Amino acid sequence: MAIQWFPGHMHLTKKAIQERIKEIDVVIELLDARLPGSSANPMLAELTGAKPALKVLNKQDLADPARTALWLAHYNSLPGTRAIGLDASMTTPAKALIEACHALAPTRGSMVKPMRVLICGIPNVGKSTLINTLTGKRVTKTGDEAGVTKLEQRIVLADGFYLWDTPGMLWPRIIVAKSGYNLAASGAIGRNAFEEEEVALELLDYLIKAYPGLLQARYKVEVPPGITDEELLENIGRKRGAVLTKGRINLQKAAEIVIYEFRAATTGRITLETPEEYAQWLAAGQKLDAERQVKKDKIETNRLIKFKKIPRPAKPEET
Repeated sequence: MAIQWFPGHMHLTKKAIQERIKEIDVVIELLDARLPGSSANPMLAELTGAKPALKVLNKQDLADPARTALWLAHYNSLPGTRAIGLDASMTTPAKALIEACHALAPTRGSMVKPMRVLICGIPNVGKSTLINTLTGKRVTKTGDEAGVTKLEQRIVLADGFYLWDTPGMLWPRIIVAKSGYNLAASGAIGRNAFEEEEVALELLDYLIKAYPGLLQARYKVEVPPGITDEELLENIGRKRGAVLTKGRINLQKAAEIVIYEFRAATTGRITLETPEEYAQWLAAGQKLDAERQVKKDKIETNRLIKFKKIPRPAKPEET
Protein backbone atom coordinates (compact mmCIF):
# COMPACT_ATOMS: atom_id res chain seq x y z
CA MET A 1 0.00 0.00 0.00
CA ALA A 2 1.48 3.35 -1.06
CA ILE A 3 1.17 5.94 1.71
CA GLN A 4 2.43 9.52 1.40
CA TRP A 5 2.88 10.52 5.02
CA PHE A 6 5.97 12.64 5.63
CA PRO A 7 4.89 16.29 5.23
CA GLY A 8 7.18 19.24 5.85
CA HIS A 9 6.31 19.78 9.51
CA MET A 10 7.54 16.25 10.28
CA HIS A 11 10.98 17.15 8.91
CA LEU A 12 10.95 20.14 11.27
CA THR A 13 9.93 17.90 14.18
CA LYS A 14 12.87 15.59 13.47
CA LYS A 15 15.28 18.53 13.58
CA ALA A 16 13.69 19.85 16.78
CA ILE A 17 14.11 16.46 18.50
CA GLN A 18 17.73 16.23 17.38
CA GLU A 19 18.45 19.58 19.02
CA ARG A 20 16.35 19.08 22.14
CA ILE A 21 17.48 15.55 22.98
CA LYS A 22 20.89 16.78 24.14
CA GLU A 23 19.36 18.18 27.34
CA ILE A 24 16.56 15.65 27.91
CA ASP A 25 16.52 13.20 30.85
CA VAL A 26 13.59 10.94 29.89
CA VAL A 27 11.79 10.33 26.60
CA ILE A 28 8.09 9.47 26.78
CA GLU A 29 6.79 7.73 23.69
CA LEU A 30 3.03 7.58 23.53
CA LEU A 31 1.88 4.42 21.74
CA ASP A 32 -1.56 3.29 20.60
CA ALA A 33 -2.48 0.35 22.84
CA ARG A 34 -4.35 -1.22 19.90
CA LEU A 35 -1.13 -1.40 17.84
CA PRO A 36 1.87 -0.85 20.14
CA GLY A 37 4.50 -2.21 17.75
CA SER A 38 3.20 -0.48 14.66
CA SER A 39 2.81 2.86 16.47
CA ALA A 40 6.38 2.81 17.82
CA ASN A 41 8.47 5.15 15.67
CA PRO A 42 11.75 3.41 14.64
CA MET A 43 13.23 6.79 13.74
CA LEU A 44 12.65 8.00 17.30
CA ALA A 45 14.92 5.28 18.67
CA GLU A 46 17.70 6.55 16.40
CA LEU A 47 17.13 10.17 17.42
CA THR A 48 16.99 9.58 21.20
CA GLY A 49 19.77 7.01 21.49
CA ALA A 50 20.19 5.48 24.94
CA LYS A 51 18.01 7.96 26.84
CA PRO A 52 15.74 6.35 29.46
CA ALA A 53 12.39 5.61 27.82
CA LEU A 54 8.85 5.51 29.15
CA LYS A 55 6.47 3.67 26.83
CA VAL A 56 2.88 4.73 27.43
CA LEU A 57 0.19 2.51 25.93
CA ASN A 58 -2.52 5.09 25.45
CA LYS A 59 -6.18 4.38 24.65
CA GLN A 60 -5.95 1.16 26.64
CA ASP A 61 -9.69 1.39 27.27
CA LEU A 62 -10.15 0.65 23.53
CA ALA A 63 -7.66 -2.24 23.45
CA ASP A 64 -7.82 -5.92 24.39
CA PRO A 65 -6.74 -5.95 28.08
CA ALA A 66 -5.08 -9.37 27.82
CA ARG A 67 -2.93 -8.21 24.91
CA THR A 68 -2.16 -4.92 26.65
CA ALA A 69 -0.70 -6.97 29.52
CA LEU A 70 1.52 -8.84 27.03
CA TRP A 71 2.83 -5.60 25.56
CA LEU A 72 3.49 -4.03 28.97
CA ALA A 73 5.48 -7.11 30.01
CA HIS A 74 7.41 -6.95 26.73
CA TYR A 75 8.44 -3.31 27.11
CA ASN A 76 9.15 -3.60 30.84
CA SER A 77 11.62 -6.39 30.06
CA LEU A 78 13.75 -4.03 27.96
CA PRO A 79 16.76 -2.26 29.57
CA GLY A 80 16.31 1.39 30.51
CA THR A 81 12.60 1.17 29.76
CA ARG A 82 9.38 1.34 31.74
CA ALA A 83 5.87 0.90 30.39
CA ILE A 84 2.43 1.80 31.69
CA GLY A 85 -1.08 1.64 30.28
CA LEU A 86 -3.19 4.75 30.16
CA ASP A 87 -6.45 6.31 29.10
CA ALA A 88 -5.53 9.95 28.55
CA SER A 89 -8.96 11.21 29.64
CA MET A 90 -8.47 9.77 33.16
CA THR A 91 -6.86 12.20 35.61
CA THR A 92 -5.39 9.88 38.25
CA PRO A 93 -3.62 7.36 35.96
CA ALA A 94 -2.14 10.24 33.99
CA LYS A 95 -0.24 11.40 37.08
CA ALA A 96 1.59 8.07 37.09
CA LEU A 97 3.72 9.49 34.29
CA ILE A 98 5.57 11.78 36.68
CA GLU A 99 6.32 8.92 39.09
CA ALA A 100 7.53 6.69 36.24
CA CYS A 101 9.87 9.41 34.99
CA HIS A 102 11.34 9.85 38.48
CA ALA A 103 11.96 6.09 38.62
CA LEU A 104 13.89 6.29 35.33
CA ALA A 105 15.90 9.38 36.35
CA PRO A 106 15.96 9.38 40.18
CA THR A 107 18.57 12.16 40.48
CA ARG A 108 16.43 14.66 38.55
CA GLY A 109 13.34 16.56 39.58
CA SER A 110 14.52 19.33 41.90
CA MET A 111 14.68 23.04 41.17
CA VAL A 112 18.46 22.70 40.98
CA LYS A 113 18.30 19.65 38.72
CA PRO A 114 14.89 19.79 37.03
CA MET A 115 13.42 16.80 35.24
CA ARG A 116 13.45 17.48 31.51
CA VAL A 117 11.09 15.22 29.60
CA LEU A 118 10.37 14.99 25.89
CA ILE A 119 7.02 13.51 24.86
CA CYS A 120 6.70 12.07 21.36
CA GLY A 121 4.28 9.95 19.41
CA ILE A 122 2.64 9.38 16.07
CA PRO A 123 -0.20 11.67 14.96
CA ASN A 124 -3.60 11.23 16.63
CA VAL A 125 -2.26 9.03 19.43
CA GLY A 126 -3.65 11.32 22.13
CA LYS A 127 -0.68 13.44 23.22
CA SER A 128 -2.56 16.72 23.34
CA THR A 129 -5.44 15.21 25.33
CA LEU A 130 -2.97 13.68 27.78
CA ILE A 131 -1.08 16.94 28.32
CA ASN A 132 -4.32 18.86 28.86
CA THR A 133 -5.31 16.23 31.43
CA LEU A 134 -1.95 16.47 33.20
CA THR A 135 -2.05 20.25 33.43
CA GLY A 136 -5.73 20.50 34.22
CA LYS A 137 -6.30 23.06 31.49
CA ARG A 138 -6.35 23.31 27.71
CA VAL A 139 -2.68 23.87 26.92
CA THR A 140 -2.70 22.19 23.50
CA LYS A 141 -5.22 21.85 20.72
CA THR A 142 -6.83 18.43 20.33
CA GLY A 143 -8.70 16.79 17.49
CA ASP A 144 -9.61 13.42 16.01
CA GLU A 145 -7.31 13.80 13.03
CA ALA A 146 -3.64 13.34 12.24
CA GLY A 147 -1.24 16.24 12.67
CA VAL A 148 -3.13 18.68 14.95
CA THR A 149 -0.05 19.79 16.94
CA LYS A 150 2.33 21.67 14.65
CA LEU A 151 4.83 23.37 17.00
CA GLU A 152 7.10 22.27 19.84
CA GLN A 153 5.77 23.43 23.22
CA ARG A 154 7.40 23.70 26.66
CA ILE A 155 5.05 22.94 29.55
CA VAL A 156 5.70 23.13 33.31
CA LEU A 157 3.92 20.19 34.90
CA ALA A 158 5.27 20.68 38.44
CA ASP A 159 8.12 22.36 40.26
CA GLY A 160 11.29 20.99 38.73
CA PHE A 161 9.43 19.04 36.03
CA TYR A 162 9.47 20.38 32.49
CA LEU A 163 7.77 18.69 29.54
CA TRP A 164 8.44 19.39 25.87
CA ASP A 165 5.64 18.41 23.54
CA THR A 166 6.39 17.77 19.86
CA PRO A 167 4.11 17.37 16.84
CA GLY A 168 3.10 13.85 15.92
CA MET A 169 5.76 12.30 13.71
CA LEU A 170 5.67 9.32 11.39
CA TRP A 171 8.66 7.93 9.58
CA PRO A 172 9.45 8.40 5.87
CA ARG A 173 9.44 4.79 4.73
CA ILE A 174 7.59 1.77 6.02
CA ILE A 175 9.17 -1.68 5.92
CA VAL A 176 6.46 -3.58 7.85
CA ALA A 177 3.54 -3.73 5.42
CA LYS A 178 1.06 -4.74 8.13
CA SER A 179 1.98 -1.65 10.14
CA GLY A 180 0.83 0.63 7.32
CA TYR A 181 -2.63 -0.93 7.35
CA ASN A 182 -2.85 -0.87 11.15
CA LEU A 183 -1.81 2.78 11.31
CA ALA A 184 -4.36 3.69 8.66
CA ALA A 185 -7.10 1.78 10.48
CA SER A 186 -6.27 3.58 13.74
CA GLY A 187 -6.47 7.09 12.26
CA ALA A 188 -2.76 7.90 12.52
CA ILE A 189 -2.64 8.61 8.79
CA GLY A 190 -4.88 11.15 7.07
CA ARG A 191 -7.68 9.55 5.05
CA ASN A 192 -6.43 11.09 1.80
CA ALA A 193 -3.30 8.93 2.02
CA PHE A 194 -4.97 5.50 1.69
CA GLU A 195 -7.92 3.59 0.22
CA GLU A 196 -10.56 2.80 2.84
CA GLU A 197 -11.67 -0.40 1.11
CA GLU A 198 -8.14 -1.81 1.05
CA VAL A 199 -7.59 -0.97 4.73
CA ALA A 200 -10.98 -2.40 5.76
CA LEU A 201 -10.28 -5.67 3.96
CA GLU A 202 -6.91 -6.02 5.68
CA LEU A 203 -8.54 -5.22 9.02
CA LEU A 204 -11.29 -7.79 8.51
CA ASP A 205 -8.76 -10.41 7.41
CA TYR A 206 -7.07 -10.09 10.80
CA LEU A 207 -10.28 -9.86 12.83
CA ILE A 208 -11.71 -13.00 11.20
CA LYS A 209 -8.83 -14.96 12.74
CA ALA A 210 -8.38 -13.08 16.03
CA TYR A 211 -11.87 -11.82 16.99
CA PRO A 212 -14.58 -13.69 15.04
CA GLY A 213 -16.97 -13.55 17.99
CA LEU A 214 -16.82 -9.76 18.16
CA LEU A 215 -17.56 -9.49 14.43
CA GLN A 216 -20.58 -11.77 14.72
CA ALA A 217 -21.92 -9.91 17.75
CA ARG A 218 -21.49 -6.43 16.27
CA TYR A 219 -22.58 -6.96 12.68
CA LYS A 220 -25.04 -9.83 13.19
CA VAL A 221 -23.35 -11.83 10.41
CA GLU A 222 -21.96 -15.35 10.33
CA VAL A 223 -18.16 -15.70 10.36
CA PRO A 224 -17.68 -19.37 9.43
CA PRO A 225 -14.23 -20.93 8.94
CA GLY A 226 -12.88 -20.10 5.50
CA ILE A 227 -14.87 -16.92 4.92
CA THR A 228 -12.83 -14.30 3.06
CA ASP A 229 -12.46 -10.65 3.93
CA GLU A 230 -14.19 -9.72 0.65
CA GLU A 231 -17.21 -11.91 1.45
CA LEU A 232 -17.44 -10.54 4.97
CA LEU A 233 -17.24 -6.91 3.82
CA GLU A 234 -20.08 -7.54 1.37
CA ASN A 235 -22.16 -9.23 4.08
CA ILE A 236 -21.59 -6.31 6.44
CA GLY A 237 -22.55 -3.83 3.72
CA ARG A 238 -25.72 -5.76 2.98
CA LYS A 239 -26.64 -5.98 6.68
CA ARG A 240 -26.07 -2.24 7.19
CA GLY A 241 -28.02 -1.17 4.12
CA ALA A 242 -25.03 -0.11 2.02
CA VAL A 243 -26.77 -1.36 -1.12
CA LEU A 244 -26.75 0.23 -4.57
CA THR A 245 -29.04 -0.39 -7.56
CA LYS A 246 -29.57 -3.99 -8.66
CA GLY A 247 -28.44 -5.24 -5.26
CA ARG A 248 -24.82 -4.22 -5.65
CA ILE A 249 -22.95 -3.52 -2.39
CA ASN A 250 -21.48 -0.09 -1.77
CA LEU A 251 -18.08 -1.38 -0.65
CA GLN A 252 -16.77 2.13 0.05
CA LYS A 253 -19.60 2.75 2.50
CA ALA A 254 -19.16 -0.68 4.08
CA ALA A 255 -15.42 -0.05 4.48
CA GLU A 256 -16.04 3.30 6.17
CA ILE A 257 -18.40 1.59 8.63
CA VAL A 258 -15.85 -1.10 9.51
CA ILE A 259 -13.02 1.39 10.04
CA TYR A 260 -15.12 3.89 12.01
CA GLU A 261 -16.51 1.24 14.35
CA PHE A 262 -13.06 -0.20 14.98
CA ARG A 263 -11.75 3.26 15.92
CA ALA A 264 -14.72 3.92 18.20
CA ALA A 265 -14.36 0.44 19.78
CA THR A 266 -18.04 -0.26 19.11
CA THR A 267 -16.86 -3.49 17.49
CA GLY A 268 -15.23 -4.33 20.82
CA ARG A 269 -11.89 -3.95 22.60
CA ILE A 270 -9.43 -5.02 19.94
CA THR A 271 -5.63 -5.10 19.64
CA LEU A 272 -4.29 -5.71 16.14
CA GLU A 273 -0.96 -7.31 17.07
CA THR A 274 0.84 -9.26 19.78
CA PRO A 275 4.57 -8.83 20.55
CA GLU A 276 5.28 -12.17 18.85
CA GLU A 277 3.28 -11.30 15.74
CA TYR A 278 4.92 -7.92 15.38
CA ALA A 279 8.40 -9.44 15.81
CA GLN A 280 7.65 -11.84 12.93
CA TRP A 281 6.32 -9.04 10.71
CA LEU A 282 9.36 -6.90 11.48
CA ALA A 283 11.83 -9.69 10.73
CA ALA A 284 10.11 -10.41 7.42
CA GLY A 285 10.03 -6.71 6.56
CA GLN A 286 13.71 -6.25 7.37
CA LYS A 287 14.65 -9.24 5.23
CA LEU A 288 12.61 -7.97 2.29
CA ASP A 289 14.04 -4.47 2.73
CA ALA A 290 17.59 -5.84 2.70
CA GLU A 291 16.86 -7.77 -0.51
CA ARG A 292 15.44 -4.64 -2.12
CA GLN A 293 18.54 -2.68 -1.12
CA VAL A 294 20.82 -5.26 -2.75
CA LYS A 295 18.83 -4.94 -5.98
CA LYS A 296 18.93 -1.13 -5.76
CA ASP A 297 22.67 -1.15 -5.21
CA LYS A 298 23.17 -3.45 -8.18
CA ILE A 299 21.07 -1.20 -10.45
CA GLU A 300 22.99 1.88 -9.30
CA THR A 301 26.36 0.16 -9.83
CA ASN A 302 25.37 -0.85 -13.37
CA ARG A 303 24.24 2.73 -14.06
CA LEU A 304 27.58 4.14 -12.88
CA ILE A 305 29.48 1.63 -15.00
CA LYS A 306 27.34 2.44 -18.05
CA PHE A 307 28.11 6.16 -17.78
CA LYS A 308 31.76 5.43 -16.94
CA LYS A 309 31.54 6.94 -13.47
CA ILE A 310 33.27 3.88 -12.02
CA PRO A 311 35.39 1.19 -13.73
CA ARG A 312 33.88 -2.14 -14.66
CA PRO A 313 34.93 -4.80 -12.12
CA ALA A 314 37.69 -7.08 -13.38
CA LYS A 315 36.56 -10.60 -14.22
CA PRO A 316 38.08 -13.35 -12.09
CA GLU A 317 40.95 -15.12 -13.82
CA GLU A 318 40.13 -18.49 -15.26
CA THR A 319 41.96 -21.42 -13.67
